[in-house]
Amino acid sequence: MDTISDRLNQIMMAMNAGKKNFEMYSSKFLVKVLEIMKKNGYIDYKLKDDKFQKVVIEIKLLNECRSIRPRFYVKKDELDRYIRRFLPSRGFGVIIISTSKGLMTHNEALEKGIGGSLIAYCF
Repeated sequence: MDTISDRLNQIMMAMNAGKKNFEMYSSKFLVKVLEIMKKNGYIDYKLKDDKFQKVVIEIKLLNECRSIRPRFYVKKDELDRYIRRFLPSRGFGVIIISTSKGLMTHNEALEKGIGGSLIAYCF
């Protein structure tokens, strides 16, 4: 079972239902993905202090966020092909990549000249 896919689908279902604020269960990996989305202005989130590790999400400027399955491993030279495949245009949206240096956007990976595993995209 893919928890990142499930959580990103929850965000999309809440957005399609017209909700701006909602809560869901979190994990350390999900919080890192949400941090990248927050840094790019798509959402805002707060962690709740309880034993169930819930996170409260506020949707801001999000059109779509999806998980990339299967997880493609991409070299730095092949990244442009996946940018054209998953994003609607060049400078619009981000692809989240898991690299040896941690989670980062495709722009940061291109600057550092490293590849990695594609996790999700949002715009």
